[in-house]
Amino acid sequence: MTELSHDVLKDRRRVGRVLSRVGDKWSVLVIFLLQAGPRRFNELKRRIDGISQQMLTRTLRALEREGLVSRTVLPSSPPQVAYALTAIGQSLSGPVLALGRWACEHIEAIDDAQRRFDEMRDKGMHGPLAAGAHDHGSGRGNEVPPRDSSGSLS
Repeated sequence: MTELSHDVLKDRRRVGRVLSRVGDKWSVLVIFLLQAGPRRFNELKRRIDGISQQMLTRTLRALEREGLVSRTVLPSSPPQVAYALTAIGQSLSGPVLALGRWACEHIEAIDDAQRRFDEMRDKGMHGPLAAGAHDHGSGRGNEVPPRDSSGSLS
């Protein structure tokens, strides 16, 4: 186990809190957009498909609370607000972009895995063994052991 792994496990509550904040879908999208520079609230709302005004407000406040986003009231009439990544937020933009790239590269395989899992579940073949029934790393499929009606191995 590496020193970093040990630190993460030792302080798992605090690390988990931070990861749950920065790892939710809305936060990732906000960070992704802000890495290019400051944006106004309405611009963020227009660019993030499906986010409600209330959810964007909550997400921005939470990111501001974590020190990842700054909020600046602009001298205009009516007053406008711009959001930007802080230095800590900027340091997170690289991993967020990498995560986005990873998601784009693997979304088809993930969709296929979910479809296979759901098909097996619908046939009554659910559980940990059924979920890992295919060994894609070796290029060969493994047979799923037979199960009784309770899902236990027969």
